[in-house]
Amino acid sequence: MTTRYKINEIFYSLQGEGYYTGTPAVFIRFSGCNLRCPFCDTSHGDGHMMTVDDILSEISRWPSSHVVLTGGEPSLYISESLVDALHGQGRYVAVETNGTHTLPSGVDWITCSPKFGFPMDESGDVLPAESARKVVLARCDELKVIYMGQDMGVYDSIAASHHFVQPCDTGDADRNRAILHDAIEFCKGHPMWRLSLQTHKLSGIR
Repeated sequence: MTTRYKINEIFYSLQGEGYYTGTPAVFIRFSGCNLRCPFCDTSHGDGHMMTVDDILSEISRWPSSHVVLTGGEPSLYISESLVDALHGQGRYVAVETNGTHTLPSGVDWITCSPKFGFPMDESGDVLPAESARKVVLARCDELKVIYMGQDMGVYDSIAASHHFVQPCDTGDADRNRAILHDAIEFCKGHPMWRLSLQTHKLSGIR
């Protein structure tokens, strides 16, 4: 049986966040997530089913070797066969994940953005318990924390090569400025961490 993946969108842009900021990349956004974060800024519920061949055909239009598997939560869906197929097309495979599920072997770059350590009840919805958001990855290349002034000590147990704090976009300009200020001060006091800004929003690109 041919495996099909529910894909929300595939597009070509620049990586807007973290270590690879500014890098041209093909983004493959999977539909669906196991968490419902009140600050999520991505509409990923819709999608259409695609085979590996469909995905390879779509991304072959663009020259960058850098491919980002994102979501939603891509770890729920991606397989080793998909990663192998992307490598077969000469692609460098990066994954953006909340870290609550394991990943197939062969992924070139793992960005883990955990969703614990801060309140999760702003929307009023019933949200997953803290245990359901536990990171199960042994290590990642890049740890990227959505920063709202929470206790950062809860991330100390996650092994990572690079550490970023990214100010949360709350939709409120005054609150965003306060969070940005606090994030800057945190980085200055904890030099292991670097500031990540959502440059795609600042530059008006996807």
